[in-house]
Amino acid sequence: MSHPACQPLSFWRRGQPVTLPAVPTDRTLLQVLREDLHCTGTKEGCGEGDCGACTVVLGEAVEGRLRLKAVNACIKTAHSVQGQAVFTVEDLAGDGGALHPVQEALVQCHASQCGFCTPGFVMSLYALYENTGGGQGLDRATAQAALSGNLCRCTGYRPILDAAERMGTLPCPPELRLDEAAVLRGLRTLGPAPEGGYQRPATLEALLRARAARPQAQVIAGTTDVGLWITKQHKTYTELLDVTGAAELRRVETYPHHIAIGASVSLTDAYAALVAERPQLGTFAHRFAGLPVRNAGTLGGNVANGSPIGDSMPLLIALGASVVLMRWDAKRRAIAHRELRLEDLYTGYRQNAMRPDELLCWVKVPRPTAGEFLRAEKISKRFEDDISAVCLAVRLHIDGGVVREASIGAGGVAATPVRARQTEAALRGQPWNADTVMAAAAVLRAEFQPISDMRASADYRRAVLGNLLRRLWLDQQGLAALRLDAPDLEALA
Repeated sequence: MSHPACQPLSFWRRGQPVTLPAVPTDRTLLQVLREDLHCTGTKEGCGEGDCGACTVVLGEAVEGRLRLKAVNACIKTAHSVQGQAVFTVEDLAGDGGALHPVQEALVQCHASQCGFCTPGFVMSLYALYENTGGGQGLDRATAQAALSGNLCRCTGYRPILDAAERMGTLPCPPELRLDEAAVLRGLRTLGPAPEGGYQRPATLEALLRARAARPQAQVIAGTTDVGLWITKQHKTYTELLDVTGAAELRRVETYPHHIAIGASVSLTDAYAALVAERPQLGTFAHRFAGLPVRNAGTLGGNVANGSPIGDSMPLLIALGASVVLMRWDAKRRAIAHRELRLEDLYTGYRQNAMRPDELLCWVKVPRPTAGEFLRAEKISKRFEDDISAVCLAVRLHIDGGVVREASIGAGGVAATPVRARQTEAALRGQPWNADTVMAAAAVLRAEFQPISDMRASADYRRAVLGNLLRRLWLDQQGLAALRLDAPDLEALA
């Protein structure tokens, strides 16, 4: 190919290694599957990780076990699957025509209409099937959560969910069962990515050395945003530096006063850690994109990207999170680091305070304290798998009926994720009552100057900001019936 930067790519598929000698650094996995390997069962729909037609399943060795996850192939760089197993819709059925229980259930439940989205649904259900030990005991809510990143244009969701519940009751032919041990043995034969335009260092030190040597390289993690720059903006990259190989950054570490989330921890795992600390964040975490995006994207990448409509940052700002920036100090021959409060990281629209040789390596989140009241709200046109029009996160400490501490993060209302300092001041030291909330809501509406765009008008955003603060007050008073995501039907009757 005439691309200026190509290098070999190897992954495991159908019981054997697949090696391609010259794959461009910025080629997507979907392009490799459809155009190079002629595996056209995986479809191209939106090209931005929104519809799920391109869903495939990746397998990676994690602590001696095979971990499977559904991801969007359309925005996944091909070289990011180096050394992993790739499963597509062509891999499930047997050579003699025997169907996998996932496929058989979809047939029995008449769950394919036009069929374009069906391969993506099959693969999301396949990941769910394998991760639940054969789909045993699945309920509809679990299936719906697993399919949150797959859209059916024919509105065939009901029979698809029927199939999700049925697949665990169907027998799986022996030849179609996943042989985890065989896949793990195969993965051990593949080795790391070769040196070239695409680099994925295996240690933190090697990563920081590579960053110091190549400050011009585009840093990537899950490519859930950079992938769109490739597919939608038609950008080309000859140098990519992937942070997800550094073993030290793939961990969530717990300390007495905070948890530290490595920059390579997926959004799925990062939000699981946050929800474990604060269960009330469960719905908010589920509404962050769809599952394939959360499986691929990382919390560190979301924070470093700095999008003003990124949902993680308002929450993290409200929680008092900080970021640890690291670089390789050649003079000292050691890793240097500094720490910033998250709201101080951003200097402008998608601009930050990082040096060219620095990387965001850790997100530190304070642990909950006694008396903490926390709510995080997302307003979007769809309940899930959608981008926010407005995001607001509020953390309060109320003692003796008085607001002793207030921390508020907002998204979608400025050029960067922001902290609502004026509103915090309006709440701090005031009695926690309806009058205080109404006054603070007025301050919050006036604190920012949002823009109008396709998602919402500026006036709508200002109105919603104040209304969300008022809803938080009503919610704290026990009026849960106001919440449409989990309505109290008896209270509404």
